[in-house]
Amino acid sequence: MTKILVIEDQEDLREIILEMLDSENFAALGAENGQIGVQLAQSYKPDLIICDVMMPELDGYGVITALRQNPATAMIPFIFLTAKASKADLRQGMELGADDYLTKPFTVKELLGAITTRLAKKVAGDRQSQEKLEELRSNIVKSLPHELRTPLNGIMAFSELLIESYDLMEKEEVVEMLSDINSSAIRLNRLILNFLLYADLELMASKPERVEELRNSQTKNPQKAIAEVARKKAKDVGREADLSLELQDATVQISEDKLRKIVEELIDNAFKFSATATSVYVKSICQNNTFNIYVSDRGRGMNAEQIAKVGACMQFERKLYEQQGSGLGLAIVQRLAELHGGELTIESLPSVQTTLHISLPLSS
Repeated sequence: MTKILVIEDQEDLREIILEMLDSENFAALGAENGQIGVQLAQSYKPDLIICDVMMPELDGYGVITALRQNPATAMIPFIFLTAKASKADLRQGMELGADDYLTKPFTVKELLGAITTRLAKKVAGDRQSQEKLEELRSNIVKSLPHELRTPLNGIMAFSELLIESYDLMEKEEVVEMLSDINSSAIRLNRLILNFLLYADLELMASKPERVEELRNSQTKNPQKAIAEVARKKAKDVGREADLSLELQDATVQISEDKLRKIVEELIDNAFKFSATATSVYVKSICQNNTFNIYVSDRGRGMNAEQIAKVGACMQFERKLYEQQGSGLGLAIVQRLAELHGGELTIESLPSVQTTLHISLPLSS
């Protein structure tokens, strides 16, 4: 049964709405003010919330702000009830994340129409999320065996050859094979750690207490951390001359290890998909109370459809380019940014330039 929470301080109107919802076979629950409404929303987890704007204790804007900041309630459809509906009021509510507005007085037909529309959109959104989950599962099944086997095969082949023919080999051959074994082991280890990290981040997203704990960390010297990661990555691939840095310092609401992970994946992606002797530009700057990191390269880039499908194990044009990698890097970056209250955006002109932009909140 669909659960609806009604937050309305006028008792007679609240009871009318609850009775109407009961008659339509909804499981309806009422709250007489905003503070109680927030508490009930967090414990009751309704499928939809109907909330008055003007209330004592905590008004409707305060209610939606509190709920949208909590991952457990952030996606619940939200309909405002208001006696005033100026453009400024509508804009304020929509900017806070409201899905619809009803102006008092309203008819039963209008209220049921708004509820039906919002619930239908929620169902469509849930279906899309399920489809993405199925796509993720499919991509994991397709990519993981290959990605694990490739470095593992290298380790097994070279180690077996060393065991069988060690006495017949020159020292240089042995060192070269040991180097290949080490490279394969490093690749395999990173792949496993990335899969474990992505799985942990997905689980964390459904646990508000872990998200809150994650957001309590900060980095006071991001300039140093970003520069160290970028230079190490450039050195690893022999492209120190291609790297350009323009970094600004700040105090960022993210732990240093998570910041380093974000930068590592962004820069790894830039070097992986661009050619030697083309520039990779890394910039950090504070704007609008956020810490912004930009990583630009002049590689093959992504089209609009590919950008829209950024996700775990989604590596594009694999057959054409045979590029190593599971495609988890950008998915991890995107999830880390979202869990910290930031976002990943991608701008790309294929074969010309691609810029990945991460925004993260500054510490207050």
